[in-house]
Amino acid sequence: MKADRNLSAGRAIVAIPAHNESQRIRRCLAALATQRDEAGAPVRAGAFEILVFANNSTDATADVAREFAALVPHPVVVIEAQLPPDQLSAGRARKQAMDLAAARLVEHGDGDGLILTTDADSCVSPTWFAATMREMQRGVDCVAGYIDAEPLEIVGLGSAFLARGRLEDTYLRLLAEIDARCDPRPHDPWPNHRVSSGASLALTLASYQAIGGLPPRRVGEDSALTAALERAGFKVRHSMAVSVLTSCRLDGRAQGGAADTMRLRHQQTDAPCDDDLEPALQATRRSIYRGHLRRLLAAEPAHRELPRGWQGSRDIVRLLSQPGLVFEEAWQRICRDSPALQRGAPLRPSDLPRQIAIAQMILRQLRLRVSAPTAAPTGTRRPSKWLEPAA
Repeated sequence: MKADRNLSAGRAIVAIPAHNESQRIRRCLAALATQRDEAGAPVRAGAFEILVFANNSTDATADVAREFAALVPHPVVVIEAQLPPDQLSAGRARKQAMDLAAARLVEHGDGDGLILTTDADSCVSPTWFAATMREMQRGVDCVAGYIDAEPLEIVGLGSAFLARGRLEDTYLRLLAEIDARCDPRPHDPWPNHRVSSGASLALTLASYQAIGGLPPRRVGEDSALTAALERAGFKVRHSMAVSVLTSCRLDGRAQGGAADTMRLRHQQTDAPCDDDLEPALQATRRSIYRGHLRRLLAAEPAHRELPRGWQGSRDIVRLLSQPGLVFEEAWQRICRDSPALQRGAPLRPSDLPRQIAIAQMILRQLRLRVSAPTAAPTGTRRPSKWLEPAA
C-alpha cells in the first residue's frame, strides 16, 4: 500500500508519565527496547525517543529510568518535576508529558513528528511501534491501541472478576461490530474496538497542536483527546493490531482512576459497567442514526433527506444547511435535542447475558443486509421503524 504520509521525515517521541513507578518502569522500558517490525527484525536504533516524565515521585523512579536507559537502543530523556497539589493527577501528568514531547519536536523542527504515549505500568506489544506506524501511514491522524490486562494479574483477582471481564469484552466486541456495520468509516474499518486509553495512543504533532493539546482532565483525558480530535475533523483509528498489556493492580497512583474502578468492581461484582456498555437496542439506534447523519453530510445539500423522527425539526434542517459543518459537532447537537438518541444508562454484569443475546440477534440481521462492515451502505435508506427516535 502506498503511504499517504511520509513518516520518515519526522521524529517520534513516546511520552510516559511516571509517579512512584520504580518497581515497574524497567518492564515498560524493556518492552520499548525490544521492538521489532512485523517480519521479526528489530526496529532501527533511535527509531523513536522515550521521554519519562517522573512527577512527584518519592521513590527512585527517575534514577531507575536513567540507569536502565544505558540498555535501551533508543534515546531516553528523563525529566523530573513537582506538580502542584491541584494538578497532581494522572491526566495532568500525561498532559505535561505529551506537552514536553510536543515542545521537543517543535524545538528540533520536526513539524511532521509523532507523539506516542503509554503508561509506566504497561508493556507494549513487540510490534507496537511498527503496527502504529503502519496504521499512521494509511493517512489517519491518531491511533488508539487495544488494551489487554496482564494475564497473571487479572486471573489472580479471582474467577468472579475474570468472568465479569469476559462478559464485558464479549459485549464490547458485539457493539463494536454493530457500530462498524451501521456507521462505517473508511479510516477505521472493522475489525476495530471502542477504547481510547492513554496506555496506547499515537497522534501527529499537527493534530495535537490543532486541538490545543491533551484536554486538562484529572481522569478520562485519553477519551477526551480522541473526542476532541474527532470533533475537529481528524481521523482516529481504533486498531486491533496495536496492543499493550497493562496492570490490573488495585492500588493505583491516581485518585478516581482505573485502579479505583477495578477495586470497586472487585468488591462489588455487579457494580455498573462503563458508560459505553449501554443496552443493545439503544446502541444500535444511535449507530444507525449516526451513520445516516454521516452520509447526509457527505451528500450534496439538495439531496439531504432527513429520516423519520427528524422531519419536524426545523433546527436540524438549518443545522444541516450550514457550510463547513463538522460531523461530530452536528451529531452532538442532534443528540442533545433528541432524548431518544442520548446514551442509555450503564448496564450491570447481570444485565449482559440478555444484552449479548439481543446484540447477536441484531448482528444476524445486519450481516444479512450488508455483506461487509467496511462497505458503505448506498442511498439514504431509512432505519427500521422499531429503532426510530421520537419526533
